[in-house]
Amino acid sequence: MSDDAAPWLIVGLGNPGAEYAGNRHNIGFMVVDLLADRIRGKFKAHKARAQVVEGRVGPPGPANRRVVLAKPMSFMNLSGGPVTALRDFYKVPVDRIVAVHDELDIDYAALRLKLGGGDNGHNGLKSMTKAMGAEYHRVRCGIGRPPGRMQVADFVLKDFSSTERKELDWFVDRAADAVECLITEGLERAQSAYNS
Repeated sequence: MSDDAAPWLIVGLGNPGAEYAGNRHNIGFMVVDLLADRIRGKFKAHKARAQVVEGRVGPPGPANRRVVLAKPMSFMNLSGGPVTALRDFYKVPVDRIVAVHDELDIDYAALRLKLGGGDNGHNGLKSMTKAMGAEYHRVRCGIGRPPGRMQVADFVLKDFSSTERKELDWFVDRAADAVECLITEGLERAQSAYNS
């Protein structure tokens, strides 16, 4: 059971560096960037090899939650190290960790929230699960499957298409809403409101 004083750790998964910024694989970074804007926070370097923002999310009162927004500055397949270091530094129970990530098996712009489960071949999740077990929350942001014979690795490391970009702001905004709902109202409420 979670310690009520502990913050929530919201981890956007992505790759650091300007050349990756618009990639499908970096949707997690995009979502935590928007959450940081909403709480008027600026990311700062943390010794855990991550960029972090600390703040509060939710309405005033009992649903107001302390959060640490994080972007691991390792590459995606090494995300577990920085996330584990942040978990230990902020004393966050695993069930208060939320990974926001791209998901191939969900249509573009659809969301699914869940607690625990497999990594579905996602290297960021694989690294996190290896480091601390699977019982963390996931906000899965659908990017769909690659067209034709394009390799998965090439597809996730490409920027969103011009058609996808028309909906991207809406999609990122909705994913950020889903994260806020998850931490202020709980998983079931967030699933019924945002799972598509």
